[in-house]
Amino acid sequence: MSMKLFIHASLEQERRVERGAMAVTAGVDIGSTASKAVVLIDGKTAGQIIGPSSTNPKRTAREIYNSALDHAGVSAADVAYVVGTGYGRTQVEFADKNVSEITCHGRGAHFLCPTARTVIDIGGQDTKAVCIDSEGNLLDFVMNDKCAAGTGRFLEAMARSMELPVEEMGQHYFTGGDPCTITSMCSVFAESEVINLINDGVELPRIVKGLLLSLAVRVSSLARRLGIIEDVVMTGGVAKNKGVYDAIEKKLKIKMKSFGDTDPQLVGALGAALVAADFAGAGTVSG
Repeated sequence: MSMKLFIHASLEQERRVERGAMAVTAGVDIGSTASKAVVLIDGKTAGQIIGPSSTNPKRTAREIYNSALDHAGVSAADVAYVVGTGYGRTQVEFADKNVSEITCHGRGAHFLCPTARTVIDIGGQDTKAVCIDSEGNLLDFVMNDKCAAGTGRFLEAMARSMELPVEEMGQHYFTGGDPCTITSMCSVFAESEVINLINDGVELPRIVKGLLLSLAVRVSSLARRLGIIEDVVMTGGVAKNKGVYDAIEKKLKIKMKSFGDTDPQLVGALGAALVAADFAGAGTVSG
């Protein structure tokens, strides 16, 4: 029996060596509203998936991970190291290590834009501003996690009150008309303001523009607390909203760098996969 166990362990060790030679790593980012996974082979993205989060983050993590593996054309046995990150990172049971999303967003942003020094991440439940060095290492950060103002959930709540798909808000932002003034950034009070404006017959584009500019004021204020160092990039699902992107640029009076064809919502998972590669190689990453 002992011999069988020894043989099994030896075979498993050989498999791990083979997997390491393939340089396959993965990052799984479980957010409050969306879950993402990225698989890297030899440092290049081979598989990537974005899906909705659920009330069962353990199952979601497994499903999103398996989908990314299928996309990459590899199996779990091929993966040398997995890092879990995001709001539900402790629920990624198969991860070799859990790492803060702050570290992972900084690492992923640097990989895609080496000149980036400030990362603005607008997630489903919080907003973060992160300062990184020339190697993508975390220097400092500030975050707002006490209220939904300036987050993806805030936008979703406002979209519901206007009976407007959240993905269409960016289009309305660029439509003509002066923005309405939204005095409150509390989701409950802002929703009341929006409903009153709708009842008064105010056009949706003006309301949307006012909401996005109000959100930009909140996010810009947070970023200034950290100290803006260019180049600045934006990560998270809200970064795909061109209206929010434009409004923040105007408030900060800068031109942010883009990630090209890479979806900004995948940056955290990408960073986790890159951190996984570090652990698999030298094990020197912390976070």
